[in-house]
Amino acid sequence: MEVKNCKGCGRLFNYLGGPPLCPACVANLENKFIEVKTYIRENPSATIQQISEDNDVSTKQLKQWIREERLSFTDDSPIGIECENCGAMIKTGRFCDACKAQLQNHIQSAIDKPKKVEPKKQTRDKERMRFLES
Repeated sequence: MEVKNCKGCGRLFNYLGGPPLCPACVANLENKFIEVKTYIRENPSATIQQISEDNDVSTKQLKQWIREERLSFTDDSPIGIECENCGAMIKTGRFCDACKAQLQNHIQSAIDKPKKVEPKKQTRDKERMRFLES
């Protein structure tokens, strides 16, 4: 087990994995997420800057939630982030649909297709037990 300083408050805590935040800061961040989600439902036409200012959350954190697909927006929403591959505007995730399909095709082609294995012919005569009569 590793001991780290929390990036949010600076306290020492036992780090088990994930973001380097203590349990109290993780809980605060989850509460902020719920507030932001409620705010977006009530104000669907708000921009990222408005959401950030009204909820006291950084735009970086908002974009992280969008990339993690925890937040998604409708097509008529002014909010969008860039695809990490081609730069097209998307509403949630890391890649646009075209880039997802392209990556999936590349991965599929990289995987060797299993060859069809034909079953062995059964040669019962060779494996058969024989008795000698006396």
